[in-house]
Amino acid sequence: MKLYSYFRSSAAYRVRIALNLKGLDCEYASKSLTKNEHLAEDYLALNPQGLIPALEVDGLAISQSLAIIEYLNEVQPQPPLLPPDPLARAQVRSMALAIACDIHPLNNLRVLHYLRRELGQSDDGVNSWYRHWIAEGFRGLELQVAKYSSEQRYCFGDSLSLADVCLVPQMYNARRFNCDLSPFPALVAIGTHLETLPAFEKARPEAQPDAR
Repeated sequence: MKLYSYFRSSAAYRVRIALNLKGLDCEYASKSLTKNEHLAEDYLALNPQGLIPALEVDGLAISQSLAIIEYLNEVQPQPPLLPPDPLARAQVRSMALAIACDIHPLNNLRVLHYLRRELGQSDDGVNSWYRHWIAEGFRGLELQVAKYSSEQRYCFGDSLSLADVCLVPQMYNARRFNCDLSPFPALVAIGTHLETLPAFEKARPEAQPDAR
């Protein structure tokens, strides 16, 4: 397998965590988002969406981080990232999708570039946008994890899940942009615990070969 990644991509960060949790070896191929390497013809031929990450398996590419992670969860079932009960699985997916579909897309790099370049927003304006949507998304997620987390070590119950894999990269980005996290004590507690685990620590942006 080959992972097309960028050290600061939070979506790629999720996949790196999942690979580490599953103990799967994977070749790392950097595609710089700041240099538009993800828009090169050879990469678009492999992944027409032109986004990071992509996982190449036997010459075919899987795009979208959650699709990649669910693939990894199927080919390497241990440790499981989704609980066995259908209702519990739906709750975990709900948390993961709140991050991957509601929070992250509003704040990814191409949106921030558009705000600056096409809409003429200042750095202060862009940062205000970022913090607003983090707060909006975390507000509901805080209530979810407070309800379903057993001891505020994991998002759901007392074991790792897909929701945890998504939470840590989003918390990392929130801190990068100096978001006020004081209204979200459950998320902070869970994220702090998860970041101590080797699989999460190894996946950190600073630990990647293309980090700068």
